[in-house]
Amino acid sequence: MADKQKTIKEKVTFIGKGLHTGLNVTMSICPAPENHGIKFQRIDLPEAPIIDALAEFVTDTSRGTTIEKGGVKVSTIEHIMAAMYCCGIDNALVEINAPETPIMDGSSKEYAAKFQEVGLTEQNAPIEYFEIDQKYTFEIAEKGVKVEILPDDKLSVNVNIDYNSKVLGNQYAVLENIEDFAKEVSSCRTFVFLHELEPLFKLNLIKGGDLDNAIVIVENPVSDEELARISNVFNKSNEIKVTNGFLNNLELRFPNECARHKLLDILGDLALIGRRIKGRVIATRPGHFANTEMAKKVRQVLRKAANSPTHKYDPAAEPVMDINQIKGMLPHRPPFLLVDKIMYLDDHSVMGIKNVTMNEPFFVGHFPSHPVMPGVLIVEAMAQCGGILALSTVPDPENYLTFFMKIDGVKFKRQVVPGDTLQFELSLIEPIRRGIVHMGAKAFVGGVLAVEAELMAQITKEKK
Repeated sequence: MADKQKTIKEKVTFIGKGLHTGLNVTMSICPAPENHGIKFQRIDLPEAPIIDALAEFVTDTSRGTTIEKGGVKVSTIEHIMAAMYCCGIDNALVEINAPETPIMDGSSKEYAAKFQEVGLTEQNAPIEYFEIDQKYTFEIAEKGVKVEILPDDKLSVNVNIDYNSKVLGNQYAVLENIEDFAKEVSSCRTFVFLHELEPLFKLNLIKGGDLDNAIVIVENPVSDEELARISNVFNKSNEIKVTNGFLNNLELRFPNECARHKLLDILGDLALIGRRIKGRVIATRPGHFANTEMAKKVRQVLRKAANSPTHKYDPAAEPVMDINQIKGMLPHRPPFLLVDKIMYLDDHSVMGIKNVTMNEPFFVGHFPSHPVMPGVLIVEAMAQCGGILALSTVPDPENYLTFFMKIDGVKFKRQVVPGDTLQFELSLIEPIRRGIVHMGAKAFVGGVLAVEAELMAQITKEKK
């Protein structure tokens, strides 16, 4: 059975400071319907604008990942994205009253723990995985940065970091199963080198940073005067010390905590693909820019795939339903029966074929000198194909009819002319409830998208 989408069982709220803004932030993760995905809503702004958590909306990766739409931003989203993705949340609305998520303790620990405590609700719609079938690479050779995704039957991540640091050394981290995220990765905190703090302060950043939500790495000896100044910046009344290359007697949660945190960041950034992937991620010196560029690359592949048929049509293959079987299910008859055969049918999708010939009666008037199949008839043909899917859910389909309720988002990409073979692919956007059928529909000619639309219809028992 296909894995099903999930959402959080009930609304949960987190309160904390924004790492860079220093603002007090309230952020709530709310249940959302099937196929909603992850969206952020700025409830502090007029009209409460919503931003989809997708890679194409990434506008800044300098000190975290920022998404923006229509001039509205939400920053430092990677930790909450990683927690939702790895804890199995496919659909959620993130309500937030500030331009930045709360940093908490610099990790995803509190998020993951709360999601596990509250639990998830399984939904009816299946998860649509993107199975990596070739190697994808993003590389910045001069910086030694490389992110690859290789084919595999599940998601796993390998990370190697080397900053020429005598404190960190060369660190390696691996997560073979994302189910182990909460235990193995979620508690690993963000880190910064001491020499990076001064520029960040000058840029008016890390206003919400303190020694409780970040690992500060000290490479070189620091004078007492400098420690006193740092203590003042972080509002620490007690004396700050350097121990084993870390500020303030810090105890690492794992010997390779910094590499594990980079792994956490990758998971949060790749969640912006918007689909769960099956593949092995191998990253060397990754950062938010490289991570999100990889996510954008995969998003481009997905968009291209969305405009290509899911099924390959083989004219020699035995159909699932021939024209006589179609006539036994649909009430339509020539010249208004616009599906010739069904080549694929399951519980939530269907693929059918219409051979367009010059003998079609509508070509007499549309148009005599330039025959083109009317767009409304292509939509009708898609709907008839979808009717096969809808009526296959009732025990006596010959006693039912389907009627249009709504047509949305119709786009005509190319003309359909005599000699073309139309391939229809329709799938349920949400499960059929109370006879209401909501489908995404596409029509292809020669593997090229010709028409797409969203269709809604009502299954009704025919009165005899």
